[in-house]
Amino acid sequence: MRTLLVEAVPLFESANAIKVDVRFALSSVLKKEIEDGAAFDIALLPRPELDTLAQHGHIAAGAQTDITRSAVGLAVRAGAPKPDIGSVAAFKRALLAAQTVGYSDGPSGAYVTDLLQRLGVAQEMKSKVRLTSGPVAELVAKGEAEIGLQQIVAILPVKGADLVGPLPGELQNIIVYAAGLAARSANNPAARHFIAFMATPQAIDLIRAKGMEPG
Repeated sequence: MRTLLVEAVPLFESANAIKVDVRFALSSVLKKEIEDGAAFDIALLPRPELDTLAQHGHIAAGAQTDITRSAVGLAVRAGAPKPDIGSVAAFKRALLAAQTVGYSDGPSGAYVTDLLQRLGVAQEMKSKVRLTSGPVAELVAKGEAEIGLQQIVAILPVKGADLVGPLPGELQNIIVYAAGLAARSANNPAARHFIAFMATPQAIDLIRAKGMEPG
């Protein structure tokens, strides 16, 4: 969400004469800080984490609002031919045809590992896999992986890699990021105004430019 907020927040500030302080961190870190009593007005987190916080009274009841939806895509090196991934069968052929396939060794990589199992190609792909803790598209840009799988929002900023497109809908792993008001800020007009701003045409254009879809 950092790539979105570093541009969205200044737009909101200039349009509304409101100063916003933003704390960026891993979702797990932010969730723990909130549980431990951190002061905040708005939390912007994956929907499951936000709903858990709401269940325990840290987020105002009914104050969750979906902001963005982030899908998984496939990347190739800039200028390389783009394989057909428009169907499950075509995507499977693209995987088997690739010499090497990059994906993350973090949580998103667990999804890809499971996906390869579901498609019945895990054994064939085993020797082709290239793992990274950084942006997968960087492996692709450097030629260390012929294709790469990661959230589209992480592919687009990488120079030297091209997005082929999103994976077929039947295989998707959509991450929904939602905003929630802190229980003590439920009636904070500025906080509510910011959440409403994220649904304006200006913000939606920015969301899409970052490789996501509005919530």
